[in-house]
Amino acid sequence: MKIGLFIPCYIDAFYPNAGIATLELLEKLGQDVDYPLNQTCCGQPMANSGCNSDAAAAEALFVRNFAKYDAIVMPSGSCTHHVRDNFDAIPQTEEVQHVRKNTFELVEFLHDILKVEDFPWAEFPHKVGLHNSCGTLRSLRTASMSELGEPFFSKPMDLLTKVKGISFATPKRPDECCGFGGTFSVTEEAVSARMGLDKVKDHHQAGAEYIVSADTSCMMHQQGCAERGGVPIRFIHIAEILNGARS
Repeated sequence: MKIGLFIPCYIDAFYPNAGIATLELLEKLGQDVDYPLNQTCCGQPMANSGCNSDAAAAEALFVRNFAKYDAIVMPSGSCTHHVRDNFDAIPQTEEVQHVRKNTFELVEFLHDILKVEDFPWAEFPHKVGLHNSCGTLRSLRTASMSELGEPFFSKPMDLLTKVKGISFATPKRPDECCGFGGTFSVTEEAVSARMGLDKVKDHHQAGAEYIVSADTSCMMHQQGCAERGGVPIRFIHIAEILNGARS
């Protein structure tokens, strides 16, 4: 399988270690990975803000970059959701349909496509709280939604339980939005900040040393809320843990 690796804007700008860990992890698992050097934003911010036509150029470039790959993998649920479900600012050619159909968030790619059963190099001797972003939870369905009362499942938890030494803290409201919500955090800053502080306090009170997530945008928002609110908790992308980071 030939994989095209897409690294979202937030990771490129603020969390490069998560992008590096994603590449290293896929290569450790025997995958043939390319990183197209002229990739840019997938167009999600414009589309989320109601400016769908303004996303057309970014979407067209994304297709030119990734149409030749068997799978497109990215460490971001929200970007995956945009490409797969909302990539409609451009004509729906066969190439576009191929890209949309074969784009995967990292966790679902590891869990559903590669079906990884072991990470022998990984050890993380810390208690973590898992944050599933709204995009991964309610759009990609990488975990069950507690508000539906459905049987429990969690693809990121399945992967993390294969890491030596890790333990888990369970917040009281595990599926509650952290308040980031893309441009919502700009237009409704006060509400967003309070939601983020409530979220990190919930994890901290449950005993979490780290909050781990598959979405750096949510982590960036929560990290800012924790620092301003004086909540002593750290943050790490799931790719880093699965790749062998110890702290």
